Amino acid sequence: MASGNKLFGKRIKELREKNNLTQEKLAEILELDYQTISRIETGYYFTSYDNLEKFATAFNVEIRDLFSTKHLEDKIDIEKEIISLIKKASIKEKKLIYKIIYSVVN
Repeated sequence: MASGNKLFGKRIKELREKNNLTQEKLAEILELDYQTISRIETGYYFTSYDNLEKFATAFNVEIRDLFSTKHLEDKIDIEKEIISLIKKASIKEKKLIYKIIYSVVN
């Protein structure tokens, strides 16, 4: 399972993209440096309560909604399981897996 900071960062990125905002534009709205937004989204940095209020306002959500990450946890767990299975596969199986994934996502 991903750390709390990383999940929070993924959630902020998800909300930012949902609102069609760049990191730079969000930073301008929140009166923060865009690098701070980047550090938050990557899980390197958390933020203050005051900034949580700003994020919630910018995204038009409640503060608690900033921490709604269950759907992200599930995705991370699935991706880790897929990677684990692929690592165990033979080269022949990996080629087949590649063809299947390629046909599904393209």
